[in-house]
Amino acid sequence: MDEPLPSTDADPDAEPTATQPTARGWTAEEPRTITPPSELPSAQATVKGRIKVEDEVVEKVAALAALEVSGVADMGGDLARAFESVRDRIGFGSRRGNQGVDARILDRQVAIDVTIVVEYGHVVMEVAAEVKANVARSVSRMLGMRVTEVNVTVDDVRLPGERRSATVEE
Repeated sequence: MDEPLPSTDADPDAEPTATQPTARGWTAEEPRTITPPSELPSAQATVKGRIKVEDEVVEKVAALAALEVSGVADMGGDLARAFESVRDRIGFGSRRGNQGVDARILDRQVAIDVTIVVEYGHVVMEVAAEVKANVARSVSRMLGMRVTEVNVTVDDVRLPGERRSATVEE
């Protein structure tokens, strides 16, 4: 059976009762107390489930971070760049955003290997050190993971006038 509707002249300051409206509708027998949002447990601590970040996501973030460094001409080893050049010429697919990067995730920790090509005229060790620092900083900040190591391999030096895809003869 339907409950009788409460009177419309209810005291707004009175504690809710069985016949008084509340913020969430008609309520039960006991008075309600409202907990301020600052005292509520965080949703992160109370919601069950898991978040999985694929290796490829870490690799793309790391590749973009490496390419931000002045003096980095390209990513990947000779074979990867040659394959990329052929793929560009025949119009098959698009450039992989994670070329030249390999990431291994365990829990919330990650180890990253980065292979770069340095532009001629830049100090190779300085560029590699900056890549290492920028990759670690970006992955840590964007993904909230602890970066345990970043290994940088300088595979080649890009000479002046050399194109990105110069590793494959036309």
